[in-house]
Amino acid sequence: QVQLAESGGGLVQPGESLRLSCAASGFTFSTYVMSWYRQAPGKERELVARISTLWTNYADSVKGRFTISRDNSKNMVYLQMNSLKPEDTAVYYCNTRVLGIEYWGQGTLITVSE
Repeated sequence: QVQLAESGGGLVQPGESLRLSCAASGFTFSTYVMSWYRQAPGKERELVARISTLWTNYADSVKGRFTISRDNSKNMVYLQMNSLKPEDTAVYYCNTRVLGIEYWGQGTLITVSE
């Protein structure tokens, strides 16, 4: 059974940093692309960053500020978020697609505010 569990959310001020973690289980983690998505209030869910074993890619809005990484020995994926802005406020979700089925974590809320 595929399970994804995010942690690390919270309230931060603009310009601060935060690191999200996602613990994965129930599949061969190292062979699958892992992604972070976010959904801001009143907006559609959007892709933030993705990582395979060979490449990473990012939404234009977070390039240069966010870094996605993974530790295949621990079945973990991370999102380091620097220089946070109020527009980064959203629920952040860990995601993977295994054998054609999308899986999501429960989400973790990031609020960037004075």
